[in-house]
Amino acid sequence: MFFRSLIFLFWMCWSSLALALAPITIQDIRVEGAQRIEPGTIFSYLPLKVGDTITTEKASAALKALYDTGFFSDVRLESDGNVLVVYVQERPSIARLEINGAKSFTKDQLKDALKTIGIAESRIYDKSLLDKAEKELKRQYLGKGKYSTQVSTTVTPLPRNRVALAFNIVEGEAAHIREINIVGAHAFSAKELQDQLQLNTPNWLSWYTKNDQYSKQKLSGDLEALRSYYQDRGYLEFAVDSTQVSISPDKQDVYISVNITEGQPYRVSDVKLAGQFLVPEAELRKLLTLKPGDLFSREKVTTSTKAIADRLAKDGYSFANINANPEIDKEHHTAAFTFVIDPGRRVYVRRVNIYGNTTTRDEVIRREIRQMEGAWYSVEKVNRSKERIDRLGFFSEVTVDSPPVPGTTDQVDVNFTVAERQTGSIQLGAGYSNAEGIILSAGITQSNLFGSGNSLSFGVSTGLVTRTYSVAYTNPYWTEEGIARTISLYDRSIDTSYLIGVSPYSTRTLGADVTYTIPVSEVNAYSLGYGFEATSVGVFNTSPAEYVDFVNQFGSQAKAIKVSMGYTHDTRDSIIYPMKGWSQKYGVEVGVPGENLTYYRATASEQVLTPVSQNTTLSLSGQLGYAN
Repeated sequence: MFFRSLIFLFWMCWSSLALALAPITIQDIRVEGAQRIEPGTIFSYLPLKVGDTITTEKASAALKALYDTGFFSDVRLESDGNVLVVYVQERPSIARLEINGAKSFTKDQLKDALKTIGIAESRIYDKSLLDKAEKELKRQYLGKGKYSTQVSTTVTPLPRNRVALAFNIVEGEAAHIREINIVGAHAFSAKELQDQLQLNTPNWLSWYTKNDQYSKQKLSGDLEALRSYYQDRGYLEFAVDSTQVSISPDKQDVYISVNITEGQPYRVSDVKLAGQFLVPEAELRKLLTLKPGDLFSREKVTTSTKAIADRLAKDGYSFANINANPEIDKEHHTAAFTFVIDPGRRVYVRRVNIYGNTTTRDEVIRREIRQMEGAWYSVEKVNRSKERIDRLGFFSEVTVDSPPVPGTTDQVDVNFTVAERQTGSIQLGAGYSNAEGIILSAGITQSNLFGSGNSLSFGVSTGLVTRTYSVAYTNPYWTEEGIARTISLYDRSIDTSYLIGVSPYSTRTLGADVTYTIPVSEVNAYSLGYGFEATSVGVFNTSPAEYVDFVNQFGSQAKAIKVSMGYTHDTRDSIIYPMKGWSQKYGVEVGVPGENLTYYRATASEQVLTPVSQNTTLSLSGQLGYAN
């Protein structure tokens, strides 16, 4: 009865507001009380216009429309002759949003979470959302295993009908995992299964890895890792039935229980291909890693599916659907798989777009792109293009997406988005040795000079005994075909006459080199170079015998014409932070006859990078050299 009376009272109040207006034909509309919101914005929400005749129903609808915007705490409609006057009282806006005490999240991350429930700077302040906001912040911390987090809110009024909101967070300690039980496991030991999980009970490395701190996201990842472990070892029907996460009364300890059904291990009885073959079936069969007689492996199903899709994508069928359909024989615990191939439409590239390059010129990026406009779309070429752009070393991030062109079924655009990084560096160094005293060094390098992709470097190192000056300039596209040219100049000198107790001698070497690097494939290149070097040697009565013999044989002025050759094979995925690949470098340098100094020198170096986990790579490298 009370509820019906309340509805009746609200209807009476609303109607009285509307009935306060005598029926008029609107000749003008005036807004009163607006401070931040423009009258035009109010007019856009108002379902009345000049020329309308106001009725009770229209006035009620107008009031409701303005209240529904959420901009106003009070709205009234009155008439001044034939002028409709709209009186509004605006809700305050959020001028400043502060988050204090956050350590596990960045402030931007928490602000993004608040934005999803309607709280952000410049938005209308709604007091009713504060409780919801505090719960949302606590929910974010629950995902980090911090169950004792406290959140309080401070609202500070500001001039011009604005407020400042401050969320004060006391994070507390993260709850630690005390026990993980996997119920229903028989085929593998508890240790084998625990090794697949990221979460763990405390151990001597937990202070660093934080793997004993519960996280909902980590648990989801661990359940997927557990599922993969079983299904890659034949357990086709493995299932996670339920998980229970309980916390101690003091909110410091977490207990996790995972209930699983292992099922039986299955073997593959047959593997078939079906659908539309645009590539010879024999070629597609070679791509299948799943073979009859194998234990079922989800990884092999996935890699086989991807290999077929990638092969079709090389020919422009980038949206092919490959489905592996199993026929399960539960009695004999076998499964036959049919890979159904739907190549879809062949698509070609309309445009290749580049975004985010604020410093680097478009042409520097485009010359690394192997996917051409107007050509069939190739996943292989797009991925290779992304890799080549990343290998430039000019960008902290390179992403690529290929959205379909609206209104078409056979075209895509390829969009490369880059984030520029600092490519210039200044190095300053200082050292001290008993022989040379203070040693100073400095270097300036710009690997992307004026956004051209060319590099320029200067280096200086000076001490009491040694002094070196060098400059080098590289144009990686000296020709349009991609032949690179490097020019380097150097001046090196040594003078030990200032040292006490050391046989004195002095040398000064002036040199210039020009090297051309000629690519012969995406990962192989040859280099050819030549240079000139002039060395002057000064000896004293007490100089070492080998220096005196050198001067007696070649004179105090030695000159050499150098010729060098080299070969490089490089499949690394990045120059700055490589995670996988192989690098080989071989070189020979010869001082050719014609001057008074001849020699030869051979060098070799290799590096192999093998990923051992998502964030860890094993690097093996070696170097060899011989000279005469």
